[in-house]
Amino acid sequence: MRPGGEWQNWGRTAKVRPQRVETPPSAAAVQRAVQAAGSRGMRLKAIGAGHSFTEIAVAPGVLLDLSDLAGLVEVDRERARARLLAGTRLHRIPALLAPYGLAMPNLGDIDRQSISGAISTGTHGTGARFGGISTQVVGATLVTADGDILTVNESQNAELLPAVALGLGALGILVDVTLQCVPAFLLHALDRRESLDDVLQTLDERASASDHFEFYWFPHTDLALTKTNTRLAESAVRAPLPRVGKWLDESVLSNGLYRIVCAAGVAAPVVVPSVSRLAVKLTGGREYTDASTRVFTQRRNVRFREMEYALPAANVKTAFAELRALIEARAWKISFPVEVRFAAADDLWLSTAHGRASAYIAVHRYWREDPKAYFEAVEQIMLAHGGRPHWGKMHTLDAGALRERYPRFGDFVALRDRLDPGRMFQNRYLERVLGA
Repeated sequence: MRPGGEWQNWGRTAKVRPQRVETPPSAAAVQRAVQAAGSRGMRLKAIGAGHSFTEIAVAPGVLLDLSDLAGLVEVDRERARARLLAGTRLHRIPALLAPYGLAMPNLGDIDRQSISGAISTGTHGTGARFGGISTQVVGATLVTADGDILTVNESQNAELLPAVALGLGALGILVDVTLQCVPAFLLHALDRRESLDDVLQTLDERASASDHFEFYWFPHTDLALTKTNTRLAESAVRAPLPRVGKWLDESVLSNGLYRIVCAAGVAAPVVVPSVSRLAVKLTGGREYTDASTRVFTQRRNVRFREMEYALPAANVKTAFAELRALIEARAWKISFPVEVRFAAADDLWLSTAHGRASAYIAVHRYWREDPKAYFEAVEQIMLAHGGRPHWGKMHTLDAGALRERYPRFGDFVALRDRLDPGRMFQNRYLERVLGA
């Protein structure tokens, strides 16, 4: 919260001054907050870390800050399952799981989010055989609009799990989440600077042959930064990045150099291509082995705005080629790289990977630049290739357009209508994407 009681998200794309702010430390406190809001006829929303670029967490009425609802509740060692309070930040989870020799199977490249925020918006990493973080959810507890506790797991209300595991905050307030974990493991990381054309020609093979593969393309260059991570047993030999080398890569190059590129783009867009070419030559080219969480995640200090679409994996090369041609045709000076990642198909009702192996194309703009023209033009390309927008990233679709892209959309809306008939948990974003 800012001075004066205003809340804003990390990307500075959404802000609100709520009528009331509460920081519940327990499920019972969440129940009391929901019941009190209901008695006053007020809407209520929970926030995590504010890392969504959409207005999904905007709370004009009662804002529930879940920061105090954090920590490990219990671990089922036999089944490798961990129950975490909803406000637990992703970067805190490795230390909580370490005494039990467990880890999350996959992560995105940023770990500042809360676990409830990450699953509610469909946060994902990369890996053609791995789903997003929501696919790790095997149980959840939430408070519904009438103030009741709803338990969802394999033995209670199991039929609701594919909706609750990625619920957009529309079904209730999550108070805890149970994750299916795996034995702790290492990752061998290989980051390389390669010809973009070579990467595209072998993209299908790279994605299918690697545990976790992604690449970044720097517009105005013919180079890509590829990241290939291979899973190893925890007993494998570690060869982490030297502390100084890690600092140079992440603080000086990845963040410091990007900040210079972006600032230059605002002051004098004409210099962006040459500065981008320099940037790509100074990044990449490292190999190391470390704990999975230290490899999956990176520090991101340069503020940006992002749009990301999930496509059928078979469509990614064609869509990427059209994006590349678009930037050239419009003569835009784009300082941020384009990111391409992969995910396995899953059965979650509102997952961007529902029912299909997926590839993701993400575009970004520095937060001081207007992304509208770039994002809307890219969005048209993504839609033409079967794209589904990431729920936590900028897009223009409404319920009518989204219904056509999700086979279980109607089922989700019907469940929302049943659990929250008075729309206590709705805001303008949810009204747009789910309908009134």
